[in-house]
Amino acid sequence: MRQYGLAVWIIIVWVTISILGPFLATESHTIQLQVILNGPDMHNWFGYDDLGRSVFHRLLAGSLTSCIVAFTVIAISVTFGTILGTISAYLGGVVDLIVVRLIDIFLAFPGILLAIALAGILGPGIDNVVIALSVVGWVGFARLARAQTLSLKHREHVVAARALGTRKRIIILRHLIPLISAPLLIEATFGIAAVIIAEAGLSFLGLGVQAPDASWGSMIRDGARYMLVAPHLVIIPGAALMIVVLSVNLLGDRLRDRLDVKTDNMEQD
Repeated sequence: MRQYGLAVWIIIVWVTISILGPFLATESHTIQLQVILNGPDMHNWFGYDDLGRSVFHRLLAGSLTSCIVAFTVIAISVTFGTILGTISAYLGGVVDLIVVRLIDIFLAFPGILLAIALAGILGPGIDNVVIALSVVGWVGFARLARAQTLSLKHREHVVAARALGTRKRIIILRHLIPLISAPLLIEATFGIAAVIIAEAGLSFLGLGVQAPDASWGSMIRDGARYMLVAPHLVIIPGAALMIVVLSVNLLGDRLRDRLDVKTDNMEQD
């Protein structure tokens, strides 16, 4: 139980730091040649990078990047995937067949490789990273929304609403989507962790945020050249990435335990 509480606090700190990042990371671009590759000390616990910039302030700036990309991509993916999957399952027929085949096509390619290809075509930059990851990310939510809708569209309240002449749009928005929100919320939580790693991976490959802006992935890439003389340049952003992703996954596990009705019923039986 304590690990979940700690995970929640870490996520709160991460989001808070991301929001306050522009005001806190005031020296993320400041170059100090006299402290190039200096390790952690009493004045700067995280040390300096290959240009003499504060790793601490770069870490704060990178936190903002990961937070913006993660929540933007998830918001787009959840919205588009949920609407498409729900409409597909509810209407059925040719519409459902087309959507299923479209999902199968996207699933035929490894998600991260497709994101790399799209980011390479669109070019580097945070906007293009969001577009590339959103194009890949909606598929899982569409599959989940479709599966959940197929199991719910024959429920009594949905049949009654249809018999009363309720419009399909109202049935989807009021009778179906609220009932499938719990599994979608759980999927979105795990999706945030996946997007954080994907953004760091794209930045590591040079397809994400460009200098002088900071990203945890680009910090690890730049620091990898100095692993033997300045290992803190890789260890510190790598540890930050691991802690945030682990915390988000733990929160997802907790939400799944609390919101998974089927699991609760099986345990009670």
